Amino acid sequence: MSTEFKGKAVVTGASSGIGAVYADRLARQGYDLILVARSGDKLQALRDRVESGTGRRAEVVLADLGSADGMRSVEKILATDPQITMLVNNAGVGAVMPLLATPADSMEELITLNVTAVTRLAYAAARAMAGRGAGTIVNISSIVAIGPEILNGVYGASKAFVLSLSHSMHHELADKGIRVQAVLPGATATDFWNVAGNPVENLPSSIVMQATDMVDASLVGLAKGELVTIPGLHAGEKWDQFEAARRELSGLFGNSAPAPRYL
Repeated sequence: MSTEFKGKAVVTGASSGIGAVYADRLARQGYDLILVARSGDKLQALRDRVESGTGRRAEVVLADLGSADGMRSVEKILATDPQITMLVNNAGVGAVMPLLATPADSMEELITLNVTAVTRLAYAAARAMAGRGAGTIVNISSIVAIGPEILNGVYGASKAFVLSLSHSMHHELADKGIRVQAVLPGATATDFWNVAGNPVENLPSSIVMQATDMVDASLVGLAKGELVTIPGLHAGEKWDQFEAARRELSGLFGNSAPAPRYL
């Protein structure tokens, strides 16, 4: 356990699952914590475990990031606390049902939390960190960002947004001392599945990763300087090839005339 103080880490969606594991691991690395979620009882219990188990301080912030007031309250913390050195943008909601079986209002709520809140908090953190010349922003995306056919398409699109945002933030902020990492978990043993309506027990155990393993792998990826970390991808060279092809393709679009195949 590190005793060196590394600043404060803001962890959203911290009450359980991936967020709670990040809280534990970051405290053990030397971070004090600002824990954000809607569930007061769970956050208080997590705070007590972190403080007694690691000796680090943990502050509880009750906020519904699906609401404008909740977003603004956390944005203010990110903008005004100079000790904050990390944001783990983890809060989100999933969807597993097909498009035609999913209410549009539910998908709008998903977009608010998975896209709008992630963006606003990332912007608030980035502005403050740029002013100090240092900081780390971890955005939790998903493998559905590059495999939108796997689950509900709106959920996949929201996570593709997070991945794209992370790429752009890295491009704009790296020279300002800000580290950005997008984490793409696969199926992870959390409450995500129960909330989405498909209990994790329904999935083949061979594809389900424990949240502790997922977070530990992601923190290794962060330490290695990865922009994109995919804990469940064993053939890492495949991502390197995909990313190289994407970057090459992105330079081929700027032509004044349509391609011959469209003439």
